[in-house]
Amino acid sequence: MFDAEKFIKNAVEEAKETVVGKTIIALSGGVDSSTCAMLVGKAIGKNLVCVFVDTGFMRKNEPERIKEIFETKVNFEFADAQERFFDALKGITDPEEKRKIIGKIYIEIFNEYAEKYKAKFLVQGTIAPDWIETKGNIKSHHNVALPSGMTLELYEPLRDLYKEEVRKVARVLGLSEEISERMPFPGPGLAIRVLEEVTKEKVEIVREADAIVREEISYSNLKVWQAFAVLLEGKATGVKRDKRDYGYMIAVRIVESKDAMTANAKNIKWEILQRIASRITAEIPHVTRVLYDLTSKPPATIEFE
Repeated sequence: MFDAEKFIKNAVEEAKETVVGKTIIALSGGVDSSTCAMLVGKAIGKNLVCVFVDTGFMRKNEPERIKEIFETKVNFEFADAQERFFDALKGITDPEEKRKIIGKIYIEIFNEYAEKYKAKFLVQGTIAPDWIETKGNIKSHHNVALPSGMTLELYEPLRDLYKEEVRKVARVLGLSEEISERMPFPGPGLAIRVLEEVTKEKVEIVREADAIVREEISYSNLKVWQAFAVLLEGKATGVKRDKRDYGYMIAVRIVESKDAMTANAKNIKWEILQRIASRITAEIPHVTRVLYDLTSKPPATIEFE
């Protein structure tokens, strides 16, 4: 059985020996990177610089909330890079190209902060499914398939853990349930939940739809591995305000899983799905249709891209 306290003790000792001087961590606010920040912070204190990058692809109110949670806990830096990411993704529709471009900009930003602080190491919250699936060519992961040009040494203290083990470590480290039980969220964020060119309008649509999905799951007291919305390609005819509208389509994805290696679509009560669909079409302009994804992993992945 996994012993979180023993893991923390060993990991802190290893970090003290391995990570020397100023060190950068990519802090997203997810359970993996947050746990890394607290873990390595126990080892090297203020020498750890926690950089949160606001890509413009975060969930609703997330940048403000992460800043509020962590700016008093760690040595926190907030990097507003929204325009940089949106500009780089203009005209890009291929999901792998999106991931590579986003990964490249992340590394450029971390290199800039490394130069500012004269840091040598980059800490990342890579966990076992990330590198296993990358090795198996299931997906490229921003934490694993890093672009060339990175001038830092990579340090991954959670590399051999699975998500539920990381959650146990997070709880022992004193992270709140808001962080320790947070649903997985892809590093490229909402950029890969827009299944075509990424624009501010489309990201805002999927951000609002995602917030509605998560609110309704919370209101219903459902425990799920992951629940989110995706903006699909193309449009569909609908009727809004007694007029014909040719609007966007949203897919809702809610799955159960133990380790993200496999997953099953969650059997959700019809009235919950109806509330989600009604709210999305009523509250978000130009969305005319909501679909529920029933596909398991495999053959599908959890994310659409």
